[in-house]
Amino acid sequence: MISRLARLGFGLAALVAFAVPASAANRHVDIVNSSGKVLKHFYASTVGTDSWEEDILGRDTLENGETFDANIDDGTGACKYDFKGVFADGSSRVRNNVDVCSISTFTYR
Repeated sequence: MISRLARLGFGLAALVAFAVPASAANRHVDIVNSSGKVLKHFYASTVGTDSWEEDILGRDTLENGETFDANIDDGTGACKYDFKGVFADGSSRVRNNVDVCSISTFTYR
């Protein structure tokens, strides 16, 4: 016979196993470059931030037709980010309020 304390422990373990906080949401987003240009820099900053965070691509570039798996988790638990892509020709594109908790792909066209 399982003791009352053991049953309580199993019950609590089951509750914890099924409770997934919003902060545990997947923030990996495939960045797809379908722009016809080379993507040189990619930035993602939480909405309301006054400056762009570090370049997620680093030294890499994303050729037209390529995809990059970006981990957009900055540790704050935020889901809404502003994205900025800078291309080899000097042009840039900004997209505000991207919900990285609800998308798996973001495409530059």
